[in-house]
Parts: sequence; C-alpha cells; structure tokens
Amino acid sequence: MAEGTALDKKDFQSDQIVRWCPGCGDYAILSAVQSVMPDLGIPREKVVFISGIGCSSRFPYYMNTYGFHTIHGRAPSIVTGLRIANPDLSIWMVTGDGDGLSIGGNHLLHVLRRNPDINILLFNNRIYGLTKGQYSPTSEPGKKTKSSPMGSLETPVNPLKFALAAEASFVARTYDSNPKHMAEVFRHAQDHKGTSFVEVLQNCVIFNKDPYDAFYSRKVRDDEMIHLEDGEPLVFGSEVKQGIFREGWNLVRKKLDETTSSENLIVHDSRNASNAYVGLLTELEHPLFPVPVGVFRRQERPTYEAQLWDQVEQAKRQKGAGKLEDLFMQGETWQVT
Repeated sequence: MAEGTALDKKDFQSDQIVRWCPGCGDYAILSAVQSVMPDLGIPREKVVFISGIGCSSRFPYYMNTYGFHTIHGRAPSIVTGLRIANPDLSIWMVTGDGDGLSIGGNHLLHVLRRNPDINILLFNNRIYGLTKGQYSPTSEPGKKTKSSPMGSLETPVNPLKFALAAEASFVARTYDSNPKHMAEVFRHAQDHKGTSFVEVLQNCVIFNKDPYDAFYSRKVRDDEMIHLEDGEPLVFGSEVKQGIFREGWNLVRKKLDETTSSENLIVHDSRNASNAYVGLLTELEHPLFPVPVGVFRRQERPTYEAQLWDQVEQAKRQKGAGKLEDLFMQGETWQVT
C-alpha cells in the first residue's frame, strides 16, 4: 500500500479463516479491534499482536499485522523484550483468564508493575474454553465443570483488583456485547503511555454460556451497569435513577429524587491518585451493585524501557560504548585445550 494511503478495517483483516465457535464473543472483540486500528494512525508494519495459549490467543493470526503466538502464560516476557528492542512499535498482548491469571499470573504481575508501554487485553469468560470446559481462576464459587464436578471451592480472582495490586498505571474494563464501548476503551488504552490493562467480559457459548447476562445484556444493562466517565457522577437506571454514594469507607446505592442530597455522590476521576478510591470502585459487584465499566485508573509514570535506555546512555557516558568481546573476556577466564 502506498505511503500515506488511509487504512480501513479491511486492511487489518488477515486472509486466515477465523476458527472460533459460532457465537463466541471473540468475534466481536476482533471486529472492534480491527475497527479501531485505522483510527490510531499507526502503519500496519508498526503494529504487533502477541498472545499466549487459549482461544483468545489465536488473535494474531486474524490481524493483518506482525504477530507472535507464544507459549502458555509467557507472553508478558515476549512483549517486554520486544518493547525494549523496538521503541517504535504499537504492541498489543492478548490473553485469557486462564493463560493470563493461572500459569501466567506471575508473569502478568511483573509486566504490570514494570510498566512498559504496551496494551494488554485480557478476555475473561470465566472458563477454560480451548481445553473444553474446566473451571478457571475467575470462575465463580460453586461452578460445576469437568474439573470441578461438585462445584469450585476457590475464591475467584478479580482481574481489576489483581492489576491494581500490581500497581498497573492504566486499568479498564469493557464487554463484548458493546462494540462502541470496546472501541472507545481500546483507544484510551493506546493513548496511555505505559502498560494498559483492559479486562474484556466475554461470552463462551459452548462451555460457559452467558456468564454476565444478568447485567450486561441489552435488556438490563442500563439498570445493572455504570459506564464510567471522568467528571460524571456514578448514576444509573433507565427509569428509576440511582446513584452510588460514599458513606465512610463503604459504598451505598440510593434513589435520586428531589429529596436526595448530592453530597457524597461519587463523581468519577480516573486520574485520582488514591488507591482507596479505585479500590472502592472494584467493590461494585453484581447483584448488590451495578457493574462499572470504562477506565478505572490512568496515571502517568515513567515507562520501564525509557528508564532502561537512560541507564544504557548513562553507562556509555561513563565507560564508553564498549565491545561484546571485551565483555565476554573480562574478569576470570579459562582457556580450554
């Protein structure tokens, strides 16, 4: 394609047959990503998608960009190395609740705290889909699956709490039944300088059908979800308007009418530096509360690769550029005969 030619969605669609189960939420996520890519103004040769193992990890095959299909849970190591090696790339890591939070949990934790400039999309369908329906780290207690026939005994991982505990600089949540919202969140993620972590609530029609239908289907989402917008109060409800209020360290929901005071009604601020504030937002869980979606946190802090490159330049100024052979031969050496 000639330089300067405008790209569209089709330019980011590869020639590979998309092999997900009919009705899988991955199709909607793929479509949203392909739709938003032209708006970013980044040439395809500077975009890379990297994945681990799982249904979501087929993603690089379906994007007409560069990509790596790596090993189980280790995609964070690959994206970190790639970011250090090439500062000009837009790097996207695609993972799932099993790949990212089980075998890859330790790797995911460290990439979040290091803060390289990458975008992480974690598809959360609360099940192991590729291996045919075992419970995953995010499955709800009591979940009956092939590997938990009497019900899961484990407390599920909340991906947002995990990311926040790892000091992620950008944390967001979106959902596969709303392409417009996904595209908006993905744009915010790309705009952020640092590691962007996005949980995507996703349906698995075969092994865990409609895990979020109680709050994210079109029929109920206005009453059961809050779309976070900076500067806007946490208000929800299609007919009966309600708001989320702070009472001490607790959150409560109240109906909004002429008798309701707006004092302590929470107004969202994703740049709030307080861990306590964003932590309270993650406590909003269905059915006691509506489920928040959007950008929870965005904080500016130095990226890992920028600090590393600064160290390299400092070392060069102090000791010169050096040679690899000198490095190998320094210190104690032995000659093998």
